[in-house]
Amino acid sequence: MDAIDHLSLLENRWDDETANRLAPADLLVYRSNLLGSDKRITNYGGGNTSSKLDMTDPLTGETVKVLWVKGSGGDIGSIKLDGFATLYMDKLHSLRGIYKSDAQEDEMVGLYNHCTFNLNPRTTSIDTALHGFIDHPHVDHVHPDAIIAIAASADSRALTKEIFGDEIGWVPWRRPGFELGLWLKAFADENPRAKGLVLEAHGLFTWGETQKECYETTVNTINKAISFLAERSRGKVIFGGERIAPAAPAQRRDVAAALMPIIRGLISRDGPRKLGHFDDSPEVLEFVSSKALAELAPLGTSCPDHFLRTKIAPLVLDFDPATQTVADLLPGLPAALEAYRANYAAYYERCKHDNSPKMRDPNAVVYLIPGIGMLTFAADKATARIAGEFYRNAINVMRGASTVSTYRGLPEQEAFDIEYWLLEEAKLQRMPKARAMAGKIAFITGGAGGIGMASARRLMQDGACVMLCDIDRDILETSRQELAKTYGADNVGTVWADVTKEDAITVAFLETAATFGGLDVCVCNAGIASAAPLEDTSLALWQRNIDILSTGYFLTARGAFRLMKDQAIGGSIIMVASKNALVASPGAAAYCTAKASELHLSRCVALEGAPFGIRSNVVNPDAVLRGSRIWKGEWGDQRAASYQKSSLEELDEVYRQRSLLKRSVYPEDIAEGIAFFASEISSKSTGNIINIDAGNANAFTR
Repeated sequence: MDAIDHLSLLENRWDDETANRLAPADLLVYRSNLLGSDKRITNYGGGNTSSKLDMTDPLTGETVKVLWVKGSGGDIGSIKLDGFATLYMDKLHSLRGIYKSDAQEDEMVGLYNHCTFNLNPRTTSIDTALHGFIDHPHVDHVHPDAIIAIAASADSRALTKEIFGDEIGWVPWRRPGFELGLWLKAFADENPRAKGLVLEAHGLFTWGETQKECYETTVNTINKAISFLAERSRGKVIFGGERIAPAAPAQRRDVAAALMPIIRGLISRDGPRKLGHFDDSPEVLEFVSSKALAELAPLGTSCPDHFLRTKIAPLVLDFDPATQTVADLLPGLPAALEAYRANYAAYYERCKHDNSPKMRDPNAVVYLIPGIGMLTFAADKATARIAGEFYRNAINVMRGASTVSTYRGLPEQEAFDIEYWLLEEAKLQRMPKARAMAGKIAFITGGAGGIGMASARRLMQDGACVMLCDIDRDILETSRQELAKTYGADNVGTVWADVTKEDAITVAFLETAATFGGLDVCVCNAGIASAAPLEDTSLALWQRNIDILSTGYFLTARGAFRLMKDQAIGGSIIMVASKNALVASPGAAAYCTAKASELHLSRCVALEGAPFGIRSNVVNPDAVLRGSRIWKGEWGDQRAASYQKSSLEELDEVYRQRSLLKRSVYPEDIAEGIAFFASEISSKSTGNIINIDAGNANAFTR
C-alpha cells in the first residue's frame, strides 16, 4: 500500500509571509490555489471554496457581508478573483423563506442571480447554498481520494466516527443543492465544536474562523484519513492480488498505439471525432491487472464529479499480454463496444424522467485493459486526460474503501439524476460551439520550420491537436513550448524522426496514435533544397534530394495511409511540394525531379485512398523566404547569387516583382492552403493542386 504515491501525507504549504501581504479576497484566491495544486486534495474543476467578507455596498455605501464562492465551472487550482461569484448574504438567507420542498431545488439556483453583489457576471454554482448557510467565515469543499474512500465505504458513518471523533461529522448522500445546504447548516449549528463533515459518497466540507485555519483543517483532516488507510492496509493484499502480470512499458505503449485508432474510429463514425489519452501509471496498472477488476469496475464511481467525467462505468477489455496480441483482441472489439452502447441505452431507458434531456453519446469514456493500462476518449485532449485523472481518483477510492471496508458506488438512479440533471444540461448548452477542426489530429513533418509552424498554428487555431515531427531536436522542443503557451500543452506533441528512415517514421506514427488516439491530417513538409548545374550534380546530391523529398514523402504518406485505413474514418494527406513540381528550373535538376515525384505520388495516393475516404492533395508554394531554414542556408545563397543579389531581402524583392500579383508569399499563406485541404470545406476535393505563388503563368496547371 505504501508504494503508491497517493498515500503520502499532504504538505502544509501555507506561507505566512505571503499570506500577510494579501487582502481578504486575494487570500481566498491564495487558499484556493494551494488546495487545487494537489490532485490528492481535489480533482481538476472539482470542489469549491468560499469566504464571507465585509464589502462596501456600491448603492448605499454601507458595509455588508458578501459571500465569495467559486463560480460554476471553475477550477480552484487556477482560479483568479474573477472566478468567484459574489452574493449578498442577507439576500441569500432570505431565499430560505421561499423554499418549501426539494421540488424547488432547480428553481432556487435561478434565484441566486437575484442575490448578486456588484453586478458580478460570474455564474453561481449549485453548491452556493452549501457554503452560504454554514455559519463560519471560511469554508472548503474538496474531493480527496482518502476521504472519498471513507465516504464510499459500506460503513462510512462508523469509519468517520472512528477516525475523527466529534471533530468531523457525517451526513448521508444527497444530491448537491438547496436542501443539502440546509442540512449542512443544521449540522454546523447543532455541533459548534465540529470543524467539518464528510458527505457520504461525495467528499469533505471543512471550515474555520480564519483562512489559514480553514486551510490547515482541510489538510489535517485529509492527512488523518491517509494515515488511517495506510495503517489499516498494512500487510493486506490489495484488490485481491494480481491476476494478470503487467507488460513491459514499451509493449504497453505499443498495444495502446495499436488499439486507440481502432477504438477511435469505431466511436467516432457516427458523431464528432474523439481524442484519446493513455495512462499506465502504477495505480492504474495495479487495478486493471488485479483479481478485483471484474467485481469493482462495473460498480462505477461514487463521487458525482467522477462519473460526470467518466460515465457511470468503464468498458473492460479482456486481454492478457503474456498470451495474446492486439490481433487477438480486434475481432471482438466492435461487439464489445456495441454491447456497451446497448447497456448504456438500457440504463438511460430505465432511469429517464419525462423531462430528461435526450440520451447523450452512449460510447464508453474509459477503457480498461489488463496488463496494459487505461484509455480515455473525449471531445478534446484535455478532457480525455482529465477523465483519466478522475478515474485514477476513483481507483484510489476503490483501493481504500475495498481494503478497509466494502466499496459502494452510487445507486443507478442517483447516478442518472446527476448525469442528466437539467442544471448540468444547461451548463453543457452554455459551452461554446466546437471549432472547425475540433477533435482532429494533424501530423506535420518539417514541423519546426517556417511552413510547419505556421501550419501548426493555423490548424490549432481551428481546434486541432498537432504532432510536430522534425529532425532538429532543439528547435522541436522550442517550437513545442511556443505552441503550448498559446494553445495549451495538451494540444501539441513532438516526435523526432529522420523521414528517410523507415523505422523512425513507423515510431513517429505509433507515438502520434499513443498520444492523441489516431490521425486525421498528415502534412508532408520535410524539405531541403539544392542547386547545381546538371554536369556538377553529384550522385550524393541527387540521392539526398530523392531520399528526403521523394522517399521521405513516400514513407510519411504510407505511414499515414496505413493508420487512416485502420482507423476507418477517412483522412487528409497534404503534400507541400513546390512551383518546381510543375516548372523546371535550370541548375536544380535534383530538386525539381524530386518535387515532381511528390506531385505524382499524391495522385496515386488519391486514387488508392478514395475508397477509404482518404484524400490527397498538393500545396505548391514558391519563394517562401521568411522563417525558412532552407533559404537561410546554402540554397538561399545560391539563389541570391544567381540573380546577382547579396541578401535575402533583395532576393525577396526579385521574387515579388517576378510574380503576377507583385506580392511576397509567406508561411502563413501556405498554411491557409493546408488548412483548406485539412478541413471539411474541401471534403470533395482529392488529387488536386493549389498554387500559392502570387501568380506564375508557367505553373498554371491548366
